[in-house]
Amino acid sequence: MAWIPPGTLIAGTPPDRMPRVADEEMTGEQVVMTGFYIDVHPYPNEPGAIPTTNVTQAEAEALCVAQDKRLCTELEWERACKGPQNTTYEYGDTYRASVCATGVNRNLVPTGMNAGCRSAFGVHDMHGGIWEWTASQWKRDPTKTNLIATRGGNGTQGELIGRCANGRATRADMKRGDIGVRCCAGDVNSFEVVLSVTRGTPLVYLPNDTKTGPMLEPLAPEDIRAEAKKYDPDKRFVVKRVWVWHPLGNEELMLGGGCAKGAGKARCGVIVARMRSDVPISLGFVPTERWQPTIGEADSARELYVYGGDDAGAFRRRLSYEWGKIGVGEKARKIKRRGKKEPQW
Repeated sequence: MAWIPPGTLIAGTPPDRMPRVADEEMTGEQVVMTGFYIDVHPYPNEPGAIPTTNVTQAEAEALCVAQDKRLCTELEWERACKGPQNTTYEYGDTYRASVCATGVNRNLVPTGMNAGCRSAFGVHDMHGGIWEWTASQWKRDPTKTNLIATRGGNGTQGELIGRCANGRATRADMKRGDIGVRCCAGDVNSFEVVLSVTRGTPLVYLPNDTKTGPMLEPLAPEDIRAEAKKYDPDKRFVVKRVWVWHPLGNEELMLGGGCAKGAGKARCGVIVARMRSDVPISLGFVPTERWQPTIGEADSARELYVYGGDDAGAFRRRLSYEWGKIGVGEKARKIKRRGKKEPQW
């Protein structure tokens, strides 16, 4: 077993780090933990062995107890993964898919195949293979019961799933070929993931907001601001419309739509920012070319449509929320479809 010394865990993901699942993870609170032991590999804790899977949480606990061990709590698991420097991934702060062979769905492989997939505490294979049962209940959603936090695992969203803070809610009686266990020993650290989730209206237009716009204006792209000043030193990007966007629980983004007049033509778009202590942090810009932007909702709260126009006419772009970051789609225009009288998006 590996010894995890007493120390401080930075639990979850601070708001300025990405990717991040705001409605499932703590925001970087410091948790002082006592020392404990954890198996170097998933059960049966033997290099080269195929991890044991298809066990419920109770069966996983029994496997540990039979060896005078116990299930790890999810924060103990996270501490063992992050190491003494509290890194995002067990191998550092920058995602590298090859280290733990993450980013794919694959069959079980023997432990130890990915030699570099180890934390600074010497714990191996915490990602890239099976999900692992913990002793912790999943308390992020009070409407659901009998859910247990599982940690580790793999999947196509490797940059997200491969983080030490990532977890998944699993029914306690679930048996799956990709769920196993890793055991701990020593005094239990009983701290739990404490998270209050606030879910706001997905998109709200703020017609009377006169404070936010001027705060967002300096975040317009440098080339747009420079072109406006070159045309007229007194010109700048001016935000005319402000929205607040809640793409998921515990996440609030500000959207500022505006234009800057360059050499005879306006350059417009939407500034996307996250407020931190009344200071806007830029997440990106959605260009709408010549038209003052408008914004509409999509089928999911995590997506919006931003409408603009250029010399060829009206278009829209998809604005998507991607785990703390934003994605901006290509221009899409209305086209004539068979059986429809009017052009459709």
